[in-house]
Amino acid sequence: MENNLTWQEFERVSMHVGTIVEVNDFLEARKSAYQLTIDFGETIGIRKTSAQITKRYSKADLLQRQIVAVVNFPKKQIANFMSECLLLGAVGEEEDVVLLAPDFKIENGLRIG
Repeated sequence: MENNLTWQEFERVSMHVGTIVEVNDFLEARKSAYQLTIDFGETIGIRKTSAQITKRYSKADLLQRQIVAVVNFPKKQIANFMSECLLLGAVGEEEDVVLLAPDFKIENGLRIG
């Protein structure tokens, strides 16, 4: 199935590097998940999101880890929590997610493109 994006459409997706600075269990979520607070640097600031990544990652694994996320989606209400960005990862069988991340520590907020 072919579903090509134009270069202009791709450029509208604002993907940036951030550092996870807080991780909490998301007890109200239907599936096992964490609530994450992510620092995207001075320009973007702090954003929150939830992620169903408990199969592969512990809270300790995630704290201070750099990740890649989309920051220009509209906010989304998930149970009693407002998600402000979308973590990016490769999704395997049974929704096993491996997060996308830079190979080296870099400045928070750098754009992926």
